[in-house]
Amino acid sequence: MSATLPEWIGQLPHLAWPWMLLALPLPWLARRLLPPVRQALPALRVPWGARLDRLAQPGDNATARGMPRLALLAWCLLCLAAARPQQPGELLQAPASGRELMLAVDLSGSMGEQDMRLGGNLVDRLTAAKAVIADFLQRREGDRVGLIVFGQRAYALTPLTRDRDSVRLQLLDSVVGLAGRETAIGDAIGLAVKRLRAARGDRDQPGTQVLVLLTDGVNTAGQLDPMKAAALAREQGVRIHTIAFGGEDTRTLFGIRLPDAEAEIDEDALRRIAEATGGRAFRARDANELAGIYAEIDRIEPVAQPGERLRPMVERYPWPLAAALLVALLALAPRPGPARGQRLGQSRAEGEGA
Repeated sequence: MSATLPEWIGQLPHLAWPWMLLALPLPWLARRLLPPVRQALPALRVPWGARLDRLAQPGDNATARGMPRLALLAWCLLCLAAARPQQPGELLQAPASGRELMLAVDLSGSMGEQDMRLGGNLVDRLTAAKAVIADFLQRREGDRVGLIVFGQRAYALTPLTRDRDSVRLQLLDSVVGLAGRETAIGDAIGLAVKRLRAARGDRDQPGTQVLVLLTDGVNTAGQLDPMKAAALAREQGVRIHTIAFGGEDTRTLFGIRLPDAEAEIDEDALRRIAEATGGRAFRARDANELAGIYAEIDRIEPVAQPGERLRPMVERYPWPLAAALLVALLALAPRPGPARGQRLGQSRAEGEGA
């Protein structure tokens, strides 16, 4: 046999609500416990009253005895249908399980710098990041995605969920300075690792938990050092990809260009964080480069993984319900009896014999 004995037993039909079968003896209990119906005495007694009773009951005694049996059978079938018989259906493959992907987005004051172009318009860094990340989310079907924003402190806006639309809406509603004007990179990593570890529980999923951290600054706030946070991520098997995001500083003073804005982004620290966890470090100076980076992350973190196999239950109650209806119709259907003339002749003969 291809299936083991427990699997074979599990594929047999069973009742979802077996307690409904307790209603089976109700007709018998009603007949035994309820007082009998008292029939009124006839107002007029005539010698041929018995013959009139037989004329009023066209069915024979055998038919009359069969009708309660059909009604009892219909009641049993109704109770069986109410118990909801079910049977396991075909084995189905659930959607791909994918990655457990946490997105960490910097909302510090510098993310309001308008040095990005999107659709021909000059926009701030956060607006460009929102557009690129929202498109990235559309391609991550099968992932469980969560969102963390950080500034002076780190906050989890959404837990890990397969509802990517809710993550996207929370991202689009975020604004610069929502979490403070400074940058707490270490706290953001620590919070992401904590949430990923809690979501994993006792399941062993090596290499499936990923953090994508986007920032345009240097760690200037928070209680946890970024490298210590990276060490915690490595211990928990969380891979971190870092993105240093920000354009060139074009500010000038009397025609003399001021120092590069790139000095405000600690690319070296972000690279060490990524390398310590087995991830990759990226640098994006405009929206097109950022879109290419997320496309690369989409490639190196594939979604295709077999999901859990499920066997849905198929309801079988329509069968006993239809059988109960058919039996009830048979019980209520008129029964063929002797013709009226034959009954009258028989009654007249009985009268002459009397």
